[in-house]
Amino acid sequence: MAEQSRRPERPGGGRGGDRRGGGGRKGRKGRDREPMKAKVPHWEPRTKLGKMVNEGRITSIDEVFSNIMPIKEVEIVDKLVPGIKEEVCDVKLVQKQTDAGELSNFKVTVVVGSDGYIGLGEAKAKEIGPAIHKAINLAKLGLIPVKRGCGSWECGCGDPHTIPFRVLGKAGSVEIELIPAPKGIGLAAADTAKTVLSLAGIKDVWSRTSGKTRSTSNMTKATFEALKKTMKVSSPDIPK
Repeated sequence: MAEQSRRPERPGGGRGGDRRGGGGRKGRKGRDREPMKAKVPHWEPRTKLGKMVNEGRITSIDEVFSNIMPIKEVEIVDKLVPGIKEEVCDVKLVQKQTDAGELSNFKVTVVVGSDGYIGLGEAKAKEIGPAIHKAINLAKLGLIPVKRGCGSWECGCGDPHTIPFRVLGKAGSVEIELIPAPKGIGLAAADTAKTVLSLAGIKDVWSRTSGKTRSTSNMTKATFEALKKTMKVSSPDIPK
């Protein structure tokens, strides 16, 4: 009687059988699919400079600066300066009084740079993510070259490890003076100025500051303005 009370087994084996085509959990749809790869956006240049870069007629960012050609596409910098780095220097909440009430936005200051190049961008948005992305794009579009050299009388090694001469930058009440230093001194400056100088490829420098240096955005702008003045003097003896 016990043998007659047993139910016959299903052909697929187990309780699930072949209901899902393959038996068990392995037959579920989507289990064997490969992970989707992120698609790289295709760049279609819209400016004359972008078309020249995309076609390979311009292969260096120095050619763009020497010919004084304006950069209006972010992809130009991404292609000519592949190792460019980004750093968010300041994020703060700003408010504006309107008829409908207070309008709040995030204001972001971003610095991008590589060895011998630096860019600064500021942007505002309702969310931090879009503000940072917009500031990075503006910093890349405003990329400038930085003149480097060995301007310290105590060194004389000839390597481009510092700035070639003294420069002064100002933003708001903040003033910063960058002084050439011998090799091995390092960046004797505030943390905000160190970030900008290191992105520009400067390894040794002395600095002197005045004003409300706690203002991170003004400190970043003042350092950027000081580095911009290194290109005012052009000499074949001073490497970039």
